[in-house]
Amino acid sequence: MSSLGGNFPKHVKIVEVGPRDGLQNESNFVPTKTKIELINRLSTTGISVIEATSFVNPKAIPQMSDSEEVFNGITKGPNISYPVLTPNLKGLESAIKNGAKEVAVFSAASEEFNMRNIRKSIDESLEIYKDVVKQALAAKLKVRGYVSCVLGCPYTGNILASKVADVAKKLYDMGCYEISLGDTIGTGNPST
Repeated sequence: MSSLGGNFPKHVKIVEVGPRDGLQNESNFVPTKTKIELINRLSTTGISVIEATSFVNPKAIPQMSDSEEVFNGITKGPNISYPVLTPNLKGLESAIKNGAKEVAVFSAASEEFNMRNIRKSIDESLEIYKDVVKQALAAKLKVRGYVSCVLGCPYTGNILASKVADVAKKLYDMGCYEISLGDTIGTGNPST
């Protein structure tokens, strides 16, 4: 640690997103039973936050077409949070209906990435999330905000820290209790 210099936090929070982010891009449908088993096994590892699924349009993300079955089929462990991604009000309604206690919204620090990922500009996505966050908070849910591409974008390269800070501040100002910074393409290292 001393060879890297600087001060490091005493605690790092790990949010396991594999059951949602890791599986959503699989070309072959992963059976519901397998998804449930994956989450149940992850629940025994000591991780305190496991993003279980995403309440999205199944036409957009077919892999998440079984989100209700997955969320209701997992064995929820004590002291473990199982947030779900809710990119719009319909997703939030499904999350509430299925008993979610925490939801997440997401944007990117890269306009190009946001357009290719969700076909909306950063500002357009944040405008949608204002209503999602407001209604989630009214329903007494915790809301986490994601910022993707914080260190680099696969389409445009490096990302300015000021852009990351701007998106993060907007999510925080909406009412997100926590902002997750995602190194989407894995370019981060101690020097970045």
